[in-house]
Amino acid sequence: PVDIVNIFRQAEYVLPIVEEAILIGAKTIWMQLGIVNKEATALAGKAGLTVIMDHCIKIEHSRVFNR
Repeated sequence: PVDIVNIFRQAEYVLPIVEEAILIGAKTIWMQLGIVNKEATALAGKAGLTVIMDHCIKIEHSRVFNR
């Protein structure tokens, strides 16, 4: 099973990745810093996926675990 699909592509390429993530049963979509795609976010949310947009996973990990 796939927990996180971590997207490093430009926003215009995100929707097909989200569609594939839904098909494979992923739980979370993570769009890296600077990536914003509201259409893909709405689709993922409607499918029940957790969506994080415009955040760096490394920065967030450090923020949470290196207090």
